[in-house]
Amino acid sequence: MAIPLKNLMHEKIKEMNSLTDVELYKAMTKDGTIIPEDRFNKLLLDLEILGLIKVAWITKEARRIEIVTIKEEIDIVDEQNQEVMEKDYEASFPGFEK
Repeated sequence: MAIPLKNLMHEKIKEMNSLTDVELYKAMTKDGTIIPEDRFNKLLLDLEILGLIKVAWITKEARRIEIVTIKEEIDIVDEQNQEVMEKDYEASFPGFEK
């Protein structure tokens, strides 16, 4: 079963973290994946719409492609609730002293 081009491209961007469109195209070609320019641009657009990458023009001819990292927010209230639940659970055992 063949891996979709979108996944291959995303993995290549993840490896390099930040690169230009020309560097990405050369890296994909070097790995044996030859993509027509219009398909390449469509894949970049799809990945950007999905929120997986960020594309920005750095010159008239070159684009910077960066991987989007999602930071997980830690909810303080949830964290406190988890600690209370753990303490209550531990305290439910007979003979438990802390």
